[in-house]
Amino acid sequence: MGVLDRWWAERAVHSVVFMRNDTNEEGKGATRRTALRGLGLAAGGMALATGPGASAASATPRRGLATYVLVHGTHSAGAFWMPIARDLVLRGHRVVMVDQPRHGAEAFVAESYQRQDLAAMAVEPSPLKHLGLDDYEARVTGIVRQAARSGPVVLVGHSLGGVSVSRVADAVPHLLHHICYMAAFCPSRLLPTADACTAAPENANAVSPAELTVGDPDRLGVLRLNFRTGVSGELALLKEMICADYPDADFRRILSGMQTDEPVAAYAGRAVGRPGRWGRVPRTYLRFGKDRTIATALQDRMIAEADASTPGNRFRVHDFPDASHVGPLDPTPVADVLDRLAEQRN
Repeated sequence: MGVLDRWWAERAVHSVVFMRNDTNEEGKGATRRTALRGLGLAAGGMALATGPGASAASATPRRGLATYVLVHGTHSAGAFWMPIARDLVLRGHRVVMVDQPRHGAEAFVAESYQRQDLAAMAVEPSPLKHLGLDDYEARVTGIVRQAARSGPVVLVGHSLGGVSVSRVADAVPHLLHHICYMAAFCPSRLLPTADACTAAPENANAVSPAELTVGDPDRLGVLRLNFRTGVSGELALLKEMICADYPDADFRRILSGMQTDEPVAAYAGRAVGRPGRWGRVPRTYLRFGKDRTIATALQDRMIAEADASTPGNRFRVHDFPDASHVGPLDPTPVADVLDRLAEQRN
């Protein structure tokens, strides 16, 4: 633990579609910094389908059914959103559950992870090593461009997905009707990256998965976690981080959809929205009161700093006081809030 502690200190169904985008620029700025204190973990799962590449051509938003573009968090996949997506579709909305590059339908599963050979896992190379926040932004922006041709777009991110929301809203604000952060990172001038957010004093009581880390993230280029552990103490730690209030059976279901690797560079990428671009898009924050991954105090600070940057366009905050990091077991209350975002304007 001493080595990792020093390491932290150095790091101050109507339409359910999965899109591909082959952009693969190497992420910049991966340093000896990680987000282990607040990984922004999210449950994942198998993707339903993989569609053609998203066009880079500019789109002009049209009136029509709203499309919800849902962005997962770290070590996760688009299928994390399935319960909420199903509810939104049944209410008449279109939904796209994004798989970020090499996640979900494209997931990398280490051979050593399948065998639970921890020594081999510590050194097995990962194709996610060269991915970064630029790749994540490109994936989501391509999907938003296509979706905006058919009507309003509501962009929602959970956990680490918040940095993609900020990046995309800054890149194409004219294509977005509303953005929403669900217990998600919302970087600011003072906390410009996910790394900086997790290192903030407001996140001091977040639960750390340091003992679950396999291999050296600087050598691998990824944060590699072992979600198939059978060690009771490690399982208890994961449950506290992800969904302390869930029954064990639901917790195990969530773990089964998690994937081992997340690129270190995704945490180090700057994602500060500019007031004249990101700051003009109406925005909502879903605040989870029992989150042990992105502490509620950190959520409050990110909300306050965003509001200070655009006092004329403040967050609409919805409190879920009993929710852990992945949100309520019953998706209905979250879907109720998201459903209304399609109609809201400044």
